[in-house]
Amino acid sequence: MRRFAPLLAAGVFATVVPALAPAGASAAETITAPSSDILTQKPDWQRCDPELSAAYECATVKVPLDHRKPKGATLDVAISRIKATDPAKRHGVLLANPGGPGGPGLDMPLLMDEHLPKEVREQYDLIGFDPRGVGRSSPISCGLTEAEQNWLRPYKAETFAADVAWARGVADKCRAAAKDVLPYITTRNTARDMDVIRAVLGERKISYLGYSYGTYLGAVFTEMFPQRSDRIVLDSGVDPERAWRGMIQIWAEGAEPAFRRWTQWTAQRAAEYGLGDTPEAVSRTFWDLVARADREPILIDGQKLTGDDIRTARPYFFYPRQAAELVKALKAAAEGRPPAGALPEQFLRGRLQGRAGQPAADNSTAVFLAVVCGDTDAWPRDPEQYRRDAVRDKERYPLFGDFASNVMPCAFWDRPVEKVTAVNNRTPVMTVQNEWDSQTPLASGQGLHRALKGSRMVYAAGGEGHGVYLFDQASCANAPVSAYLATGRLPYQDITCTTPPAEGQRLTRPGPVPPFPVAPDRF
Repeated sequence: MRRFAPLLAAGVFATVVPALAPAGASAAETITAPSSDILTQKPDWQRCDPELSAAYECATVKVPLDHRKPKGATLDVAISRIKATDPAKRHGVLLANPGGPGGPGLDMPLLMDEHLPKEVREQYDLIGFDPRGVGRSSPISCGLTEAEQNWLRPYKAETFAADVAWARGVADKCRAAAKDVLPYITTRNTARDMDVIRAVLGERKISYLGYSYGTYLGAVFTEMFPQRSDRIVLDSGVDPERAWRGMIQIWAEGAEPAFRRWTQWTAQRAAEYGLGDTPEAVSRTFWDLVARADREPILIDGQKLTGDDIRTARPYFFYPRQAAELVKALKAAAEGRPPAGALPEQFLRGRLQGRAGQPAADNSTAVFLAVVCGDTDAWPRDPEQYRRDAVRDKERYPLFGDFASNVMPCAFWDRPVEKVTAVNNRTPVMTVQNEWDSQTPLASGQGLHRALKGSRMVYAAGGEGHGVYLFDQASCANAPVSAYLATGRLPYQDITCTTPPAEGQRLTRPGPVPPFPVAPDRF
């Protein structure tokens, strides 16, 4: 990530933020607003980076650490902007979040500036921000090593006690390192920060483009601040009913149909991949490979891969060609033959995480845990519940079930300071969903659509990958989303369209905003 100078906001501005709600409320906020010192900020915009366009500006604003104590301690939130290209047509601000939790968003205006169509781009000041605790926004750390950050772990009876000890140890380290801040790194507080940003920018409402975790953040914002919500696009949806353990478990559920589709696709190309000429034969090849690697790890590119390592290739099965090439390379290595092509760098990098045992920059992981553990009290507190669930789900969902249901640090986290937000409103919203999404599978996007009673869904049948609008340049969803952002008019009814496979068409822009799919352990 590029370095941005932290800038202290100053000046006077007099927009009033709506009041805040009691703990667990699902309606608009109703208690004390932030103090006048917060509301009268005026961002001191400065060039973000001398190597980037002068139009890309950054500033810092203050937000309450605990919005229920508006005159108490504060945090810094870094924001960025690129102004609308046609002031005469300016509609307002378009705030964006790339996902996470724990993902920095300060660079989002760069991505939007490059890829938004003219009729949208000319209407909006593009606004990015690092959510509280992330990046340039009063970042938190638990002091975790790489090994401790490796939170997706396969269930094994012989290692479960060690996994429980790891989970308890991570929770203890986070509590010790960030106990004064950790309870307030939540989605509800980030939504409140968004409303402070709105007020500081002098806007009555904000428009919003949120991806993945950003869809949940956007949904919570519409629940808490419906009167402040303008044109809202939620892309690759998180089901609010499944926040958060259920959203991890849905990775295992969604992987099974994707795996079956892959076996069919690969069997039709038996001559090319040599993995089997029927879906059953392709499946058998894969599981034989997993069993073989469990007996004797496969040496490839200087690394030894176990069967559990291979099963973490779950996201690749949503892209049949990528998965076929990966399994073909692994099979060749297992048989002592040089792979026809190199394994994807992201796959090997993911397998290397957690093995060096060296201190790591754990900001993203610390925020991820703070949010998924601190948003809701629905996490089981009995480690044996995780054991039972992991055993059950390994049988139900062989590819990833035990990973998704194994013990987490959330089992030992402090109780949340607020109840989870119940999302159930009629705010006009557009949701966008690919059929084959590895991180927020179709059932999750449909759950978000159901929760938002005023929403319209644009469903890209056949669409592959996580993140649709702007990221899949051939997606049939792009036109209706752009039309909504340009006009503010939702379609009369849900839209289903057909998108060709995303291979070779998805955004691969280099720079601080990564292409989708994101890391396999994030939303």
